Amino acid sequence: MTDRYENPLITRYASKEMSKIFSDDQKFSTWRKLWIALAESEKELGLDVITQEQIDEMKQHIYDINYDVAVKREKEVRHDVMAHVFAFSQLCPKAAPIIHLGATSCYVTDNADLINFYQALCLVRKKLVNTIEKLADFAEKYKALPTLGFTHLQPAQLTTVGKRATLWAYELVLDYHNLEFVIENTMLRGVKGTTGTQASFLNLFDGDHEKVRQLEKLVVKKMGFGKAFAVTGQTYTRKYDSNILNVLSGIAQSASKFANDIRILQSIKEVEEPFEKSQIGSSAMAYKRNPMRSERICALSRYVMSLPVNTAFTAATQWMERTLDDSANRRIVIAQAFLAVDAILNLYMNISENLVVNDKVIEKHIREELPFMATENILMACVKAGGNRQELHERIRELSMQASYAVKKEGKACNLIELIKNDDAFAKVRDDIDEMINPMFFIGRSASQVEEFIENEVKPILEKNKNELGETANIEV
Repeated sequence: MTDRYENPLITRYASKEMSKIFSDDQKFSTWRKLWIALAESEKELGLDVITQEQIDEMKQHIYDINYDVAVKREKEVRHDVMAHVFAFSQLCPKAAPIIHLGATSCYVTDNADLINFYQALCLVRKKLVNTIEKLADFAEKYKALPTLGFTHLQPAQLTTVGKRATLWAYELVLDYHNLEFVIENTMLRGVKGTTGTQASFLNLFDGDHEKVRQLEKLVVKKMGFGKAFAVTGQTYTRKYDSNILNVLSGIAQSASKFANDIRILQSIKEVEEPFEKSQIGSSAMAYKRNPMRSERICALSRYVMSLPVNTAFTAATQWMERTLDDSANRRIVIAQAFLAVDAILNLYMNISENLVVNDKVIEKHIREELPFMATENILMACVKAGGNRQELHERIRELSMQASYAVKKEGKACNLIELIKNDDAFAKVRDDIDEMINPMFFIGRSASQVEEFIENEVKPILEKNKNELGETANIEV
């Protein structure tokens, strides 16, 4: 529709796969599966008011959701669950008397949310491990390519392009472990009743506590899970939602750091994100090659990072057994956080497997800065050859100022090494100076660190998730 607002997370950024998880079709069909699982379990435990014919009837109408009936009914009763109970009953007249038997609304809303969150978390994990793999491949390829390190955004001791990539990948590795914890601890609300006491179910089973316990276990198992929250009010604890948002925020933080680094590196033309043949960088400046993918990561990440405070407040203000001020914002915040992170990881994958490294530009920048960094090595070599450390230090300081002036005030290339070679104070090491400024002598253990990082941190993750690898991401806009 073009005459009303549509969420750009759906229309522009997130994948169809993630969008489907939070679709009405998935939501309401899951509600129906939960009603079936409840009825089946109640029947299996001896509730003879429920027949197999009723269950079979419900199973025939899981996916043919009569939205028109539900929408009309909700306008009348102002209750979404009861509207869908009514709509389902219209399709299942035989089962109508036992649909939602003993349950409260949160039986379907909370359990369905948790099922969908689990699927969304698994999709995030799939994209996260593929991004880690792509960064690891990039790091391995460029593990020994020297480049200027930067501290305070000023040139510092050399590192390598690959070693820098491990910094990006390691943050995602930490995010992966946090994500795994949340996935492994995902459970259903279960079958708890109106205030979490299971009173209605205890009444259905004539006070038989064991049957009520078995009812919850059966329903949880039928829905594909192994465990339910130990205790709940009407809702499961909203701290779980807060945990999810904190993990998603962590991924956004890592992605934003990466994207900001790419934006800086692209500004100095060292490393660039992919730029397609027909891509336009600016409507006015035809020559522009803007890092639009990285900028979009930063924009979406900023949004995700702003969301955890919402779920924190929601968790903190759930009065007694529940209050409804969680409902409206949960519909918006959690789904949109997943959609945004999905879009972020699509971009991250796309960039990381198509990064452009301009090694000649990197070499040029090293040549401009390395002479200043190499002066300490030259100083030490001269002292070993019999020179006076204090006199040599002062001479290097003077020559450095002279070279720096030529670079900054006259726009000339750095000629510090030439000045040192032509100074008699350094005559004894003159023939060795070129070797002293070989960039490979300034990268420390960078290449080895890359290898060790991939072996110890990345490979175990990739091996555990080997069936999820091979993902690629295409950016639509």
